[in-house]
Amino acid sequence: MNGFADHRLDESAFGEKKTFTEGLRTFDAFPKTKPTYSLPSRRGGQITTLLLLTCLVLTFSELRRWWQGHQTHNFSVEKGVSHDLQINLDIVVAMRCPDLHINVQDASGDRILASDLLKRDPTDWEQWVDAKGVHRLHSEGGLEVEEEQHVHDVLAQGKRGRKFGKTPRVRGEGKACRVYGSLEGNKVQGDFHITARGHGYMEFGEHLDHSAFNFSHLITELSFGPFYPSLQNPLDHTLDTTPYHFFKFQYYLSVVPTIYTRSLFSPSPNSPPGTDTNTVVTNQYAVTSQSHMIGESMIPGIFFKFDIEPILLTVSEERAGFLALLVRLVNVVSGVLVGGGWCFRLGAWVGEVWGRRRRGAGEGVLHGRMEKGGEGDDGDDG
Repeated sequence: MNGFADHRLDESAFGEKKTFTEGLRTFDAFPKTKPTYSLPSRRGGQITTLLLLTCLVLTFSELRRWWQGHQTHNFSVEKGVSHDLQINLDIVVAMRCPDLHINVQDASGDRILASDLLKRDPTDWEQWVDAKGVHRLHSEGGLEVEEEQHVHDVLAQGKRGRKFGKTPRVRGEGKACRVYGSLEGNKVQGDFHITARGHGYMEFGEHLDHSAFNFSHLITELSFGPFYPSLQNPLDHTLDTTPYHFFKFQYYLSVVPTIYTRSLFSPSPNSPPGTDTNTVVTNQYAVTSQSHMIGESMIPGIFFKFDIEPILLTVSEERAGFLALLVRLVNVVSGVLVGGGWCFRLGAWVGEVWGRRRRGAGEGVLHGRMEKGGEGDDGDDG
């Protein structure tokens, strides 16, 4: 009757019919609080804003660190055989160009007349020594040059022009000489030296008068391998002067083949430069100097002695995958929110306990303050 017979008086007919999605509520592991039981507060809003700002700052820091990547240094024995070594030089000597003799001699006995391969321009000494960034070797002004360069900076600098700058115009006959250019030599131990005309080698011509000796010099560029003028080297923009005519400047260089790369696979050091925009094949070197005054029976000048190390340094910049970045961001944000929530709850609990103690110290037995005279009145009634 009235349709109950159709339902057979089943209890489920009088309740809410459960569907599959409604049945999933049974497996909910995250407790919920009804909105009527939660009360927003001003302090909670302030803490939430602070946590959001903290998450934003840490997220930006993680993105910046991921974008820059991290560098790894790998030393290995140099593979392959490389016979040639390019030397790039840009130096100003406080002597006239016709009075200088430049030569390269390596351990294999080959001798290169660098005077015929390098350019020599007359100039004024004062135009160079007062330039910005000029410093003496191992002085405070050169500390920034010895700092390690990042791979992305090296790659950016390697894309710039590869030409030597122009020599400033000089009025009259220049009393100094700028020697610059690149020359090819053997990739073995060798000496590169600048001496006076008629001194140091058996050659035809008049000997230069000793009063014209002045080997004060400014090194603007000294590098090995492909010419990258933007890359910094230990001897770049170094100045050294002397008041003596017979003075010997000696530099000892230890050259290490170096590869800067962003790729996972290191290219061969013999590969042509510029074939990969994410790779720079060059050479680094460490330098020590030993300069002193000598007697007239010895040869004054500027001497560079370089030695090629049999190792290869690969400086690679690696960047984690995008999935790893997402995992780090989730960890950072969740850690801040969870930690901030626990700190907020702990602070609220401490404040509540402290408030109860303060209220309990000033209240009576039955929700009121006890009067001092009340006990006395009861005593009188007794």
